[in-house]
Amino acid sequence: MPKIRWIEAETEQSIAWHSESGMLPPRRAVVADDRMRADVAYRLIRAGTALVWRGDFHNARQLLQALGRRADRGAPPTAAAFHHHRRARNRRAGVLNMLLVALDDDYGLALRRAPDVRPACAEAYGTPGSARAVPLRELLGVIGAHEWRRRGVPVAALGARIHPHYGVFSPVRGEYVDLVAAAPLPPTVGPRLAFDLGTGTGVLAAVLARRGIERIVATDLNPRAVACARDNVDRLRLDRSVEVARADLYPPGGGRADLVVCNPPWIPARPTSLFEAGVYDENGRMLHGFLAGLADRLAPGGEGWLVLSDLAERWALRSRQELLAGFAAAKLRVVDRIDVRPRHPRTADRADPLHTTRSAEVTSLWRLAELRQGGR
Repeated sequence: MPKIRWIEAETEQSIAWHSESGMLPPRRAVVADDRMRADVAYRLIRAGTALVWRGDFHNARQLLQALGRRADRGAPPTAAAFHHHRRARNRRAGVLNMLLVALDDDYGLALRRAPDVRPACAEAYGTPGSARAVPLRELLGVIGAHEWRRRGVPVAALGARIHPHYGVFSPVRGEYVDLVAAAPLPPTVGPRLAFDLGTGTGVLAAVLARRGIERIVATDLNPRAVACARDNVDRLRLDRSVEVARADLYPPGGGRADLVVCNPPWIPARPTSLFEAGVYDENGRMLHGFLAGLADRLAPGGEGWLVLSDLAERWALRSRQELLAGFAAAKLRVVDRIDVRPRHPRTADRADPLHTTRSAEVTSLWRLAELRQGGR
């Protein structure tokens, strides 16, 4: 691991650097505690100096919130363009990630009033080995993810909870799950076999199993997602019908399915961290990979279900014509399209610079089938 260095008690200190978001180690760092004012902290951070926190844990959280308010002042008052909004968010994250805490070699956090973060860190980072400095903002995300994993997220379509792991996109937006739970199954016998591509937590594979599909192969390239999906499949006692495999889209070894489901990241833009990979799909790689391989992996009479938001179209990142052209190029026809409006809290957040677009969003399940010879 790279290291960061600073002077403390007139002695040079160093510690390994760890960032799950891929942030490079800061070049400069100084010690900060409860006496440091937020304005001073913000000026230091804007000058490229990170703060190694030695004070009270809860005071550090309050400082992080104060830094967020100051970072927001530099953001544009309105962010009509998507790329403008992203730049503002990335600038804000760059400020907040400069407030650091030091974890011991067993992930202990030696700060006043600090919680026991060792179980959460072990889930996120793996087996402890050496002391390390981490951004407080990231550590709070690790703690929050641990609570989500422990409590689970209720999924109405399953009548059960899904337990997301750290670094795996959580099914908090229930509308896309409801689409897969309600869409009419293709008129094949069974259907007997389905693929769930990019399974994440395994929630859609579980929904398909509860709908009576005999066998589902769920794939994901992210090893954390594979472990998470297997955990949820076991919790729901669906391991006899759902197989989870690590693969880039389609299961290796060929084979055709009666149903192929894909819920790719909805925004065709480059992710800037591991966590954005669940939202951003650079150049639509996963979307185009799903479409390009679908006709060759469908059984006769089978369907591919593409679950996709129209946010990219509303932000002029992809047009509806481009999407339909992608269907045609892959020799696919549209059997039906089922639409739903979002219900998540951000649609009602008028303080969100992108509120107008988000409130008008439509999520669709496109039922796709192989193009018939000589016809549509």
